[in-house]
Amino acid sequence: MDSIAPAGGRPDTRGRPASRLGGWRGPALLCLAAVLACQTAWADSALEARQARAREDRAALRAQIDALQKRIESSESSREDASRALQASEQAISDISRELAELDRREATLQDTLSRLDAASGQQSEELERQQQALAAQLRAQYASGLSPWTALLSGRDPQEIGRELAWLAYVTRSRTQALDALRATLDRLADLRRQTDEGRRDLESVRADVRQRREELQAQQAQRREVLDEIRVRLDEERGQARQLQARDARLGSLIQDLDAEIARAEARRQAALKAEAERRARERAERARAEKARREQERARAAEQARQVREQAERHVREAEADAAEAPPEREAAARTEPEGGFAGLRKGLPRPVAGEIQGRFGTQRPDGGLWRGIVLRAAAGTPVRAVAPGRVVYAHWLSGFGNLLIIDHGKQYLSIYAYNQSLMRQVGDVVARGDEVARVGATGGQVEPGLYFELRHQGAPINPELWMR
Repeated sequence: MDSIAPAGGRPDTRGRPASRLGGWRGPALLCLAAVLACQTAWADSALEARQARAREDRAALRAQIDALQKRIESSESSREDASRALQASEQAISDISRELAELDRREATLQDTLSRLDAASGQQSEELERQQQALAAQLRAQYASGLSPWTALLSGRDPQEIGRELAWLAYVTRSRTQALDALRATLDRLADLRRQTDEGRRDLESVRADVRQRREELQAQQAQRREVLDEIRVRLDEERGQARQLQARDARLGSLIQDLDAEIARAEARRQAALKAEAERRARERAERARAEKARREQERARAAEQARQVREQAERHVREAEADAAEAPPEREAAARTEPEGGFAGLRKGLPRPVAGEIQGRFGTQRPDGGLWRGIVLRAAAGTPVRAVAPGRVVYAHWLSGFGNLLIIDHGKQYLSIYAYNQSLMRQVGDVVARGDEVARVGATGGQVEPGLYFELRHQGAPINPELWMR
């Protein structure tokens, strides 16, 4: 830029270097700031992308762990059922064995009774035969002697003697007859007892056969149930091993997420330090420019009025060029500077507005229908209803996630996060800076939901907190 000659016709060579320095410094500083901002934003975006992927992997892994845990519980229940059935079989076999032992004792008793009865029957049979032989001998002797009632009556002897003989004969006959009747009755009783004993033995053998068959059947069932129980134990060992592996993976993934959180915190600290250093550098440059401008004004104060006017025109021209360079800066950086505070976001405070108006269902800490506990709340609202940010922050996740549908997460600083799920559509992208009340999504029923609504969570340092205690 050519300078205007002062009075006297001599060119102003001292004003030329100052003019060029003032014209170059503004664009250079703006370019440097833009480069630093791009590098910081790229690093933050990469960390946030890794964090989002890790959280998504952990959610899927925990869903897999929950499903495996349900299978383990089902196997445990099957094992308990099989154990109870096996216990019942073993108890039944024990009862049957005791019953068989009792039947053996009864059989031994019956056998002993039969042996005694056989011995008694033999003795009675021998006694009966002896009595029969004695009676026969007596009858033969009586017959040989001619002693009979008719013979006595026709003998013509003394009637008294005949009467004594007839009385003695009658007594002997009655005695023999009674003895024979008693023996016959005894033999009849022995025969009846033998018949009853034989029937009891047959019944006992039939019962014993049935009991043995039942024991064999129970033993077969017991063997089968042992096989089932062994299979369930093997399956349980495999599933528990898988559960331990998945839990170890979950622990490693949790450690990765903690490392990412720490790295994001460190990146935020570096960003704040860079912003502070940039602010200090700008303050120093403004002070240097102020001192240079003051020195230049002191040097030119003694000049002629025309030279002062020319200097003022040059200064005004420099200001207009700086403003034009600032107007040509990327609009995204200007928007960010207008919305994101230099000190970073201040976190969350109680008294937050609701992200959407609606009835609260699925309260924090209560049991979920599909297992587990609610870590947030569900606000029922019509599909398409705007979902608004509860506080200023920056979007760190905006993508579909299994079980949550279209999911959006906002970082509010100080390790506070707000989570919005089941959305019909996401109105913001990762990296967008939002203010309190900005529309960030719209209510839907994604992620396998039946009714439209918003699933809303608040987290601090990675742990869920009750949203109802933080909303007014």
